[in-house]
Amino acid sequence: MKRRIDLHVHSTASDGLLTPAAVVQMAVDTGLSALSITDHDSMEGVKAVFKTRIPDSLAFVSGVEISAAPPLSLNRSGSFHVLGYGMDVSHPELNQALDAQRSARKNRNPLIVEKLQGLGFDISLEAVCEHAGDAQVGRPHIARFMLENGWAESMDEIFDRYLGKNGPAYVDKTRIPCADAIRLIRSAGGIAVLAHPLLLELEGPEALSALVGDLKAMGLGGIEAFYSGHSAQETDMLRQVARDHDLLVTGGSDYHGSSDSPIRMGLGDGRLQVPYALFEVLQDHLQNRPEHRASSGLKPICAHAAV
Repeated sequence: MKRRIDLHVHSTASDGLLTPAAVVQMAVDTGLSALSITDHDSMEGVKAVFKTRIPDSLAFVSGVEISAAPPLSLNRSGSFHVLGYGMDVSHPELNQALDAQRSARKNRNPLIVEKLQGLGFDISLEAVCEHAGDAQVGRPHIARFMLENGWAESMDEIFDRYLGKNGPAYVDKTRIPCADAIRLIRSAGGIAVLAHPLLLELEGPEALSALVGDLKAMGLGGIEAFYSGHSAQETDMLRQVARDHDLLVTGGSDYHGSSDSPIRMGLGDGRLQVPYALFEVLQDHLQNRPEHRASSGLKPICAHAAV
């Protein structure tokens, strides 16, 4: 049986539905050999995992998914997602930046709710927060509250009609510049990776390659080539772009824990198979980086799953 990994999973520390401990347990139950929790603008879930005993069968590396502003060369607004792996979770400047990102998200929640109220929805921020429990409340939690109240048929419908970028209840937020996100990940001893490149919907491999070249000049270290929904051909194309720019390849499901979604941890939509060898390459690069410190987020090699 081939060893599988998932380096893109969310917990209740951002918009996932499972606690960090439950994510780790699911990874073990699913038979994964390596895992990273990559919450939006947060390493709090990773910190919680490091305070517990990680099962010997599972390799674990710290992660984060930063919602950055797109690089100027992309000429668009909205969020641009940069994954980070192997950071020192106590790094002061990175934690300060992530705190600011979460505050920006929190501060827009009342404005979103106010717009929804103006559209006739019987909704309050207090009710959304109660429904979300201990999670870091954002648009997905507002959407789930709306869904469970029967105001739409799916999360996609809610984002398309109300909460998405062009929706009547959309509220923008301040984002860290892309170059700063990459710099902070690197300064904390980590490796910055372009998340789900195909979701950018660029015009072909040439446009993607040009963007990746710009990002590499900023310090980008990898591309998420394996991702839920990718065909084998799309994954091969992204791996080629990574080779062309001498970058690492990573992969993950982007699992959020929702039973309404077809995405499953380690499996994506059923076609995802992220090789363990990618984790081994990532591990080697992290340990050889001068910025990488013993306190950064990589579990010791001796605790990795047995072959």
